[in-house]
Amino acid sequence: MHMGHNQFKAYVVEEQGNHFAGSIKTRSVSELPDHGLFIKVRFSSLNYKDALSANGNRGVTKHYPHTPGIDAVGTVVSSDTGKFRVNDEVIVTSYDLGMNTPGGFGQYIKVPSEWAVTLPEAMTSKESMIMGTAGLTAGMSVMKLTESVKPDDGPVVVSGATGGVGALSVAILAKLGYKVSAITGKEQEEDFLVKIGAAEVILRQDFQTEDARPMLKGRFAGAVDTVGGAILENIIKSTQHAGMVTCCGNVASPELNMTVYPFILRGVSLVGIDSQNAPISHRVKVWNQLAKDWKPDSLLDIYKEISLTELSDHMKLMLEGKLKGRIILNLEA
Repeated sequence: MHMGHNQFKAYVVEEQGNHFAGSIKTRSVSELPDHGLFIKVRFSSLNYKDALSANGNRGVTKHYPHTPGIDAVGTVVSSDTGKFRVNDEVIVTSYDLGMNTPGGFGQYIKVPSEWAVTLPEAMTSKESMIMGTAGLTAGMSVMKLTESVKPDDGPVVVSGATGGVGALSVAILAKLGYKVSAITGKEQEEDFLVKIGAAEVILRQDFQTEDARPMLKGRFAGAVDTVGGAILENIIKSTQHAGMVTCCGNVASPELNMTVYPFILRGVSLVGIDSQNAPISHRVKVWNQLAKDWKPDSLLDIYKEISLTELSDHMKLMLEGKLKGRIILNLEA
């Protein structure tokens, strides 16, 4: 599929009347933005934000036609800085990639060199995209959690556990010796969650009921919440003394309806995780952990690989909440 450095294939989302449709198109490199780091993409991955962008969500992407893909790994074709050399393998995640800058769902990207990190030696390019923004977000959540919660302190709970960030959080925490409870809405995915390291599976319907009590029994020493809403409220209410809860998503709801009692009577901490704008030094630190000590042994059980032609279907499934683990896009397939 390689057509020299001037033309390439990309998944392009266009506005058609009152809806948005994506298709594979031939683009020319001259259409890419004028940024200094020119990269041939090997793999990308599918994230919730990409599915929103492909669906015309103006909060993610303002102008169409557009190529989504907030994650990319590939080789440097040319660079305007001494930081990278031709053929270096680099990872680009978040910042504006795939939002208003053409993203990883194309075989080439041009980005500011400040957005890229060198692929760690102990990690393959495919592994870096099984991780991707989801792994970076999970890694940042785990890094926060390990500062104050140790495996001996009690079980930790992960919500949205079959999603990308959730599944990777389960796997990383299990590898680090934590007893992980996984909350999911998908009863049929219990085997998947146990396989990647969950010690216990809690069904969402058993955990998201509105409970008027300001606090519940302290069950968890810590938590990684990826969904928000009533589940996050109940997690906070069920966190034991001096426990910590990280939050990084709002697919259930951005609202929190609760009292301050867990914070002032149990000393619970709620910590927000923002991987999109995290400084590069922090990213490098997390990537290096993900490449070595934190790389879950179950990593290869967590993903499915697709080609550009399968992308539309998988984005629809993602918005319907029907995917599990990570979807890796092979741009060379």
